[in-house]
Amino acid sequence: MSGEAVVHVVDDDAAVRRALGFLVASDGLPVRLHESALAFLESVPQAAGCIVTDVRMPGLDGIAFLRRLRERGNAPPVIVMTGHADVPMAVEAMKQGAVDFIEKPFDDEVFLAAVRTALDRAGRTAAEGALAAAVRGRLASLSERERQVLDGLVAGKANKVIGLDLGISPRTVEIYRANVMTKMQAASLSELVRMALSVSRA
Repeated sequence: MSGEAVVHVVDDDAAVRRALGFLVASDGLPVRLHESALAFLESVPQAAGCIVTDVRMPGLDGIAFLRRLRERGNAPPVIVMTGHADVPMAVEAMKQGAVDFIEKPFDDEVFLAAVRTALDRAGRTAAEGALAAAVRGRLASLSERERQVLDGLVAGKANKVIGLDLGISPRTVEIYRANVMTKMQAASLSELVRMALSVSRA
C-alpha cells in the first residue's frame, strides 16, 4: 500500500461504517472502510494514517485488534469508539496503545477533531521514523575510529581526553571529529549528540 495517510474505519455495523466514511470524506480526507478487524489485517499489511475502530465487534474485538496491531509493529494511531457503558474497555484500549477513545453517540466535530489529531500524530511519527533511519544510515557510514570518537563526544569528553583514550593526538581527534560532523550532517556538536542519543534511545 502507498504511504498516503488514510483514515481506516473498522466497524461491523454497515450503517455506521458508511456514515463515518461519508463524514470523513466530507472533511476532505481519504477513507477506507473495513467490516471487521480481520478484514483490515488481511487487506492492509502496512497502514499509513490512522484507524478508527469499534471496541465491541464479533470475532476479533477492539482490544484484541490493538494487540494484533502492536505485534505487527509500526501500528498507526488508533481511535476506539465505545458505548457509554464501555468506559472500562476504553481504558483497557488505551493501555493497549489506543491514542484516544470516543463515546457514542458523539458530535461530528468531536470525531473529526480526534481524527485530525491522530493523523497529525501519524505524520510526526512517520517523519521521526524517516529521520531515525537516515541517522542510522549515517552512523553506519562511520569508520570504527570515527565511531569511537563519536562515542567519546557523546560521553562529554574533551578532544584531549578522547585522544588519550584512543592513543592518538588531539589534532587527529579534531580531524576525525570534523569527518564525523560531515558524515552525520550535523551543524553543531549539540545536534550531533542529539542524533546519536535519539538512535540509542530508539
